[in-house]
Amino acid sequence: MKRSQSLWVLLLCVILAAVGCTNNHAAQPAETKTAVETSEARETPVVVEGGDGLKEAPMLAALVADSKLPPVEERMPVPSDIMIEPVVEEIGQYGGDWKMSWRGPDDKWGIGMITEEALFRFNKEGNRVEPNVAKGYEVNEDYTVFTIHLREGMKWSDGMPFTADDVLFYWEHMLTKETFGKKIYDAYYSVDPDTGERALAEVKKVDDYTFTVTHKYPSVQFLERVAIDNKWFFAPAHFHKTILPEFVGDAKTLEMTKQWGYEDPKQFLVETGYYFWLYPQIPTLRPWVAKTDANSDQFILERNPYYWKTDEAGQQLPYMDRIVQTKIQDPSQKLLGTLSGEYNFGTFDASDFTVLKENEKKGSFRVITWTQPTWSSAGIQLNQTTKDPNLRQLFQDIRFREAISIGVNRMEVSDIVTNGLAEPIQASVPEGVVGYQEGWAQQWAEFDPDRANRLLDEIGLTQRDRNNFRTFSDGSDLTLTIYESDPNKNTFLELLKKYLEDLGLKTDIKLVDGGALFDLKYANEVPIHTENISVANVAFRPDTLVPLRIITPWFGHYGLYSQSGGAEGVKPDGDVAEILNIWNKIKASKSADEINQLANEIYQIHMKNQWVIGYAGPTPILLVAANNMHNIPSDLVWVDEYRTLGHAHPAQFFLK
Repeated sequence: MKRSQSLWVLLLCVILAAVGCTNNHAAQPAETKTAVETSEARETPVVVEGGDGLKEAPMLAALVADSKLPPVEERMPVPSDIMIEPVVEEIGQYGGDWKMSWRGPDDKWGIGMITEEALFRFNKEGNRVEPNVAKGYEVNEDYTVFTIHLREGMKWSDGMPFTADDVLFYWEHMLTKETFGKKIYDAYYSVDPDTGERALAEVKKVDDYTFTVTHKYPSVQFLERVAIDNKWFFAPAHFHKTILPEFVGDAKTLEMTKQWGYEDPKQFLVETGYYFWLYPQIPTLRPWVAKTDANSDQFILERNPYYWKTDEAGQQLPYMDRIVQTKIQDPSQKLLGTLSGEYNFGTFDASDFTVLKENEKKGSFRVITWTQPTWSSAGIQLNQTTKDPNLRQLFQDIRFREAISIGVNRMEVSDIVTNGLAEPIQASVPEGVVGYQEGWAQQWAEFDPDRANRLLDEIGLTQRDRNNFRTFSDGSDLTLTIYESDPNKNTFLELLKKYLEDLGLKTDIKLVDGGALFDLKYANEVPIHTENISVANVAFRPDTLVPLRIITPWFGHYGLYSQSGGAEGVKPDGDVAEILNIWNKIKASKSADEINQLANEIYQIHMKNQWVIGYAGPTPILLVAANNMHNIPSDLVWVDEYRTLGHAHPAQFFLK
């Protein structure tokens, strides 16, 4: 492992030399549209003006001139319903390619979040949602009826109208029938505050551009939950009617499955219904549309002629013509390509901070830091339902968790793994983020190997094998197996292995690919993993802190028990069961204040148990952009709920 690292360091040095030689509260009713303040453009963009004062990119104007595309005013919503997207620095100019690396179709969400257009999205501060695909909404006093308005004249990327029928089709023929492999999201259930009964919402069309969602009981956070759980509450009905067996029959769906290169119709419908942005054949509302096969060496997306947003000057977005993603085989290629100028944008973690900062001038790029609501930058989760009964008992013993926490020198972890950027603290909610608890960061954070060994002895791990590793009290082997798919974690894992084995705990690190890790997680075969917790507000997104489904290593098959309604998995008890009880109360709450109080109780239970152990505090996400790329904000939070880079509204990025 060290030898391969040395080879990469040598290769990196060669590239560097080459570069150097060259030069939280409930949603409130919002207005349909708000005024936007922007700075004046420093350079007049190259644009072509159509009717209604709208302007379009030259590449689209050429298609209009050749009668291959309708005029821009016919492609957009009615003027009053066009969404005006604020710009960060200045009105942009058209043209150019956004060049990035990517890992291929397995990295679906990387490009998915960048191009995503949700019905509702979070505002800059992340404390409420705002209309996006939706034009606006009203909600009644008891939060049971939500009336949602769409944009008149809005169109899919193939020019077909987007209407409430696309919402109803998605609800009736895809989501509630689980045709794309997802169960109905919690957002659509309301809960009786007295009995805990769950009731499914009713979705009804009012007219072509209006629909209602009616809950039996109050659903204070409905819009926030939709913005997280089910961002695209719609689908192109005219496309899916051509592939769903309900409309074309099983034989035709199977035929289509084969034509698209799949064997299993179920997998085909998951891909086309859930990961639709990867396929050029599927109409979308996104600013860029897939143009090549995602399995190609380059995955290219091109501007959507029917995109429904403009800047304040009336220029149809997006500014950039294309997104060009080049497939890489090794993560180091992303760094090397950025340093050499092959890519004009990339995201990195703190481990690359020093080399990137040292080469900003040579590489003609800048490093932009975004904060993260992550609990740590180097840590582990212990699966509380791991299959081995001896390990499960050990992991559920709070003394063991404390021992492997204080038995590791956090100062050394911070210095080696994060270049000293992270504080040597415990996995905990960062200060300034919802859920912060005084003193949590210092819990079990002081390096004390003597106490760690005493705790392990106290548990009963006193016997040793011939290699001086501890065994279980019955003499059986005790091996801590850590599964990992990210080779960038090697340095941390080797350091952690050293400290654990100093305590007499034999440690095995198994590197597997991402797909295999996913399968192992679902099979409850991952006892320890390095997955981090990153959540802006548990009340908005409980997935990693509340065992509602199989997703996060620490609760393992407690999540399967909830997901299956008790038919499978491990029944939660103790504090894990209490977390689920509190979550049910949150869903039935009638006020934002009550929700905030209950959410804080969940954080306090996590602090008490420390199922997730961190050895270095959070570090920023690094956005590396070429100096000629503009309108990239520098003060946002990188978190999944806000859709990571999508929170920056990339349609307004431009090259100058």
